[in-house]
Parts: sequence; C-alpha cells; structure tokens
Amino acid sequence: MDIEELETFVEVADAGGVSAAALRLGVAKSIVSRRLLRLEKELGVQLLSRSTRGAALTEAGATFRDHAARVCAEIDAARDAILPAGELRGRLRVAVPLSFGLTHFAPILAEMARRHPLLHVQACYSDRFVDLIAEGYDCAIRVGHLQDSGLVARRIGHLRGLLVASPGYVKAHGSPETLEEFAAHQALMQGTEAWQLTDGDKVITVRPQGRFKSDNGTALVAAATAGLGIAYLPESLIHEQLASGALVPVMTRHPPPPAGAYVIRPPGQHPARKIRVLTEILIEYCDQSAHLAGAASVEADLSTTPFAQ
Repeated sequence: MDIEELETFVEVADAGGVSAAALRLGVAKSIVSRRLLRLEKELGVQLLSRSTRGAALTEAGATFRDHAARVCAEIDAARDAILPAGELRGRLRVAVPLSFGLTHFAPILAEMARRHPLLHVQACYSDRFVDLIAEGYDCAIRVGHLQDSGLVARRIGHLRGLLVASPGYVKAHGSPETLEEFAAHQALMQGTEAWQLTDGDKVITVRPQGRFKSDNGTALVAAATAGLGIAYLPESLIHEQLASGALVPVMTRHPPPPAGAYVIRPPGQHPARKIRVLTEILIEYCDQSAHLAGAASVEADLSTTPFAQ
C-alpha cells in the first residue's frame, strides 16, 4: 500500500473534497483522483461518496481514515528520526497574517526553504481567521492578544499596539481621553472584535462601534490616514505614518496592554520538527527586530484575537 495514497486519502477526508485536498497538497486534481481510485481498488471498498458538492466518507472510509492518519503520522515520525541532524523534508503548510507578514515573515519562510531544500513550504497570507485543523495547516503565525482555546501557542516576540487617528480626525472630532469619551468615536475595525485597553493595573475590554471595517490591516491604516476614525494597530505596521505625523496616538491614558507574536499549532504532545525549527528561526528574528522583540519560551492552549488572525 502506497503511503502517498494514504496521505492523499486523509487530506481528501479532512478537506471534504478533491479540489480542496489538491490545493493543500499542491498537486493537480487528476493526480488526487487517481491515487484515491488506486487505494479503493486495492482495498476493495468505496472510501468516499463523491458528488458535485464534494466528497463524503462512507462508513468504511470513516473507519479507515483514523487508521490511515495514524499510519501517516508514524511514517512522518520515522522519517524525522532517520534524517541527518538538522535536515527537514516533507511539507510545511503555514498561515501567515497578510498585513505585515509579507514584510516581516515572508523572508523568514524563504530562508527556511533555502536552508532545507527537501522541504516544501506552502504559505497562505491572509488576515482572516484560519481554522488550522479544518483547513489542514501545520501551524500559523498570529499576532495580537490570545484567549483560551484548544490550540497550542509558542510566543516568539512582543508586539506593541497603539490607538491612532489622523490629525484631521482629531481636529474635527477631538482626541478622546477617557473610556466614556472613546465610546462616542468612530472605530475602524476588522469585524466585531473587542479591544483591550488598560486602566491603571486593570485590563478593560471595550466593544467599539464604527461604519468602516476591513479584514486587512493595511486597509485600516489607509482608512485611519484618511480621517475615518480611530484604529487599533501594531506599531510595526504604522511606524512610517507615526514618524511623518500622518497618524498620531490617542487614548494615551488607556494604552492597549502588550500583545505578542505567536506560532500556533493544533494540539498534540510534541510538535513536528519542522514546526520547532520554524519557531526557533522566528524567535531568532524577533530577538533582532526593533518591532518584534523579547521572545519567551512559554506554551499554552490559546487562540488569537486582533490585530491579525
């Protein structure tokens, strides 16, 4: 039985269809279909019920999927064990925030691929919330504040967030100084998220309101610069606007608490070696970066909220 066929079947089962699995695997749909047919022929059972809406597991397929996944995991562990020290192979699927992932994290992923020529790196850049398990990612790089969930997070660096507005907005609407004044202002948001601010030693959660929303941090920078409202953004994304005076800090009496940059992975006893290596490279980078500094080797079951998902 071909391990490639088993891996392909698990991907199709988890992705819910041939097209989605082909995208995850980085191969043509025809290749995925041929592997599935060979596997079903060898087993003598139908594993998937196919339709125009996707592929659903048959009863036999549901039983076989769990066994196949365990076999694939064991093979991956065996491959890692016999590789020369420091060498990586296989595939690494990582979700990365778009807003400053292209400038801050893309070079790191490229460097990792350069160091490990047998490793296939697939990076998805998006500010939307990515379901790592449902969408088949090995890990994600996320920035912001974290809340409890079933995911495991390793902090790679600190990140400072600011509430900012344009001088034109401040001139027209004033600069809020209290939590009560802030409630009357237009906020520029990713969605319906809550913002965290500090009040002395306490962390206060507020739910701002506003008419402009975007799932991309760069778009929120543009909206803030245009004077549409107050934005809550990482300093690393707006340092040029702050230096030029295009944006100014507001709510300085109630600044956001320190946030962080994290590598997030699905739960499991031990992370794969490729995730450990990526995490180490990112910590090294964050230690040297003026905008992402102060890494800590703490792990917890966590998920993320704004800035970027």
